[in-house]
Amino acid sequence: MLNNTQNCLARIRNNYGQFSDKELLIANFILENPDRVIHYTINQIAEELRIADSTVFRFCKRIGFKGFQAMKIALAAEIVSPINEINEKIEENDSIGVITEKIFRSNIKTIEDTLQIQDEHLITKTVNAIMKANKVHFFGSGGSAIVALDAYHKFIRSGIHANADLDSHLQIMSASQMDENDVAILISLSGSTKDLLEISQVLKKNNVPIIAITNFAKSYLTENADISLFTISDETDFRLEALSSRIAQLSIIDVLYTNVMIATKESGRKALQKMRESVSLKHF
Repeated sequence: MLNNTQNCLARIRNNYGQFSDKELLIANFILENPDRVIHYTINQIAEELRIADSTVFRFCKRIGFKGFQAMKIALAAEIVSPINEINEKIEENDSIGVITEKIFRSNIKTIEDTLQIQDEHLITKTVNAIMKANKVHFFGSGGSAIVALDAYHKFIRSGIHANADLDSHLQIMSASQMDENDVAILISLSGSTKDLLEISQVLKKNNVPIIAITNFAKSYLTENADISLFTISDETDFRLEALSSRIAQLSIIDVLYTNVMIATKESGRKALQKMRESVSLKHF
């Protein structure tokens, strides 16, 4: 497993809409007072918020930590990390140069944050599932549909039977023709897009293995997925999180494609060479 000790604040932000009332109390307290929290005991936080110690402990587990101490260590590392300083909001009076720098730095942070939460075991399972599949179909809607199309553009070079549809009707029709020997990769920032939820229901009915790429650990999509790979992205007033999330989604697709190409060895190299020779006909 890759380093998974960072991004406490980012995890809280990205799960914020899924929290219960008591979890929101804890989330807001940590987001507003991170420098205080690292010096608190679990009992002190519980007393200040008038909740049980066990509620705080369960919150830490909910966002992916083994316990309160592990969350504090991650939070402390995040506060003192210089990378925390570059996540500045874009302001109306920022110059073009400043906006340019902030966007580039935000994209860098999105990739670094997403890297920190990757699980090598889950990536290995995903690569193995793709390798064994008769066909791999990528699904996404809205901005994530572009990522699905990019995935198809990459994987078609590997010799693996891959596909992606942009039209929602074609997507659900394609899902209906898949079975347990195939793999469906569903890409969604929220994990609650209506079109993808309908597709996942059809896939489940056909016993198709589902791999989710999403920002939210608690969502309808992750509940239906066999494997979930997560991204982390921040939202600002002028830059929706969907923009930076695509950078993270594309990076995960690149990871899967590269590992598949290495795993396919000679057959992958031959498929890529045939593709290059064919594409060369398009050049003068």
